Amino acid sequence: MLKILIPTFMLIPSIWFTPRNWLWPTTLVSSFIIAISSLVWLKNLSEVGWSCLNPFMATDPLSTPLLVLTCWLLPLMILASQNHSASEPVVRQRTYLILLTSLQFLLILTFGATEIIMFYIMFEATLIPTLVIITRWGNQMERLNAGTYFLFYTLVGSLPLLVALLLLQNSAGSLSLLTLQFMTPLTLISHADNFWWAACLLAFLVKMPLYGIHLWLPKAHVEAPIAGSMILAAVLLKLGGYGMMRIMVALQPLTKEVTYPFIVLALWGVVMTGSICLRQTDLKSLIAYSSVSHMGLVAGSILIQTPWSFTGALILMVAHGLTSSALFCLANTNYERTHSRTMVLARGLQVLMPLMATWWFISGLANLALPPLPNLMGELIIITSLFVWSWWTIILTGAGTLITAGYTLYMFLMTQRGMLPAHLIATEPSHTREHLLISLHLLPLCLLVVKPELIWGWTN
Repeated sequence: MLKILIPTFMLIPSIWFTPRNWLWPTTLVSSFIIAISSLVWLKNLSEVGWSCLNPFMATDPLSTPLLVLTCWLLPLMILASQNHSASEPVVRQRTYLILLTSLQFLLILTFGATEIIMFYIMFEATLIPTLVIITRWGNQMERLNAGTYFLFYTLVGSLPLLVALLLLQNSAGSLSLLTLQFMTPLTLISHADNFWWAACLLAFLVKMPLYGIHLWLPKAHVEAPIAGSMILAAVLLKLGGYGMMRIMVALQPLTKEVTYPFIVLALWGVVMTGSICLRQTDLKSLIAYSSVSHMGLVAGSILIQTPWSFTGALILMVAHGLTSSALFCLANTNYERTHSRTMVLARGLQVLMPLMATWWFISGLANLALPPLPNLMGELIIITSLFVWSWWTIILTGAGTLITAGYTLYMFLMTQRGMLPAHLIATEPSHTREHLLISLHLLPLCLLVVKPELIWGWTN
């Protein structure tokens, strides 16, 4: 674990003292070496499931895919940010890179923590770099409003979790993830117990986010710079699902009825946010709402708590992380050329950038879960396990799947097809850096088809 953590931490002084001309190449190469080194975590040979074990941190089949995804994303964020940050003063460039690196450092500590209180502290600490990135490097004046929404939604959701964890520590005597699953099951009988149960999950449901408490996400995505959108979509939303999977083990046996409103909200959110996507004019907003839709499926599948549903949730989280991050990168390439996120103003780009249109097509197909990509595997497992739990769910999940196909094709046709507007004829061509960036998103996605057991989680 320290082989990844120490180099990540040492990136911070090296970013600050690297000469200006070598700042971006050095940081990119260093972060890419860290990302390649993190692939060692995928080789888990221990019989108990836990590996890389030390007093405070460990990896297991649930946290490993998310840890590797976190490390893989830092070089991609640096690649994506290079163009729009080049004109800024060098101190701001260094600060930006340090914030991205510190965010990776905190996320590794979050996913690797074996103590729930340490997990909680690091979970909250990721707020600070993300908030600074959104409010300082955002595109428009609304970024301060978006930062306020992001901060207060997450903080208000997290405070009940802290109280619930202190109560759990009081009754169980330990909050170690290694021993929590073996403790005596809690007897949840009174109404106060139901509130305690909801308090445990509220912070994670806000972070995912669940439909109804999702308003901070589109605002944060639309106002954030490209690296902020990438890390939000790919990793920070997954903190909610990961935390729910971890804490659910301690909340057994549950009164089944407590989960019903949350499952209904999650599945209703799949349909509603998909319908909102069909009417979006803003490209980044469309991709942000599609994330809420996919996370609704993940939340529903985690709440029914079957081995299959947990597996499907983890597969979809990893696959969605790569897909949505790729879509935000593609939206950014459009924005850098047209300086507008409105889809109507940038049509017919396939004529100017045919290879970029191919990336749009593949990313769109991944978003609507086409075989044989892991997105389909995750969605199929989730829909099947929800159907077995209650056949009524097929109505909402089926409608959600159809709507997803509709808005994804709408997004592709609006940005790539049609008549090319006159004001876009002098657009600069695509760069090798951009093609490398998208291929580094889609290549792991395609390779996971060959060895899906890497992201199966506990079932493996």
